Amino acid sequence: MNMPVAKDTVVTLDYNVTDPDGEVLDEGREPLVYLHGGYDDIFPRIEEALQNKKIGETVVVKLQPDEAFGEYDPTLVQMESLSNLPEGLEVGMAVEGAPEGAEEDELVLYRVTDITGDKVILDGNHPLASSALVFTCTVTAVRPAGAEEIRHGHVHGDEHDEPTCH
Repeated sequence: MNMPVAKDTVVTLDYNVTDPDGEVLDEGREPLVYLHGGYDDIFPRIEEALQNKKIGETVVVKLQPDEAFGEYDPTLVQMESLSNLPEGLEVGMAVEGAPEGAEEDELVLYRVTDITGDKVILDGNHPLASSALVFTCTVTAVRPAGAEEIRHGHVHGDEHDEPTCH
């Protein structure tokens, strides 16, 4: 039975992401597994394009920055004293923190973009912020979601202990 992609199905995709010029940004080495049906497991435009598709079907979705990782926000770039951060920090590492004036539960993942003396530049923007993306994916599996997956709003399973994030 070739079940179509529909609300409350778990969908497995082979995918890759390129920029509009065809440069590969994510070659999709691991399949993407998500809960379909408005659970915010995948970008909404991609989910719309996959609705009613079946195993073996491919979609290509062009996303503008506001449909993907958003526009670059200069207010998410901060300078911190090295002494306020974990030891052994290197450029390219990520640290979790709250933007100034944010609530405790509004944590952002900051990338270390520069370390000069005792100052560290942290950037809370996604690396692909302000980027238009071309998402190409092929449906490789579709199954009904379990009641617990639907209740929790994400995929469960042996190799998927954590929610599948986009």
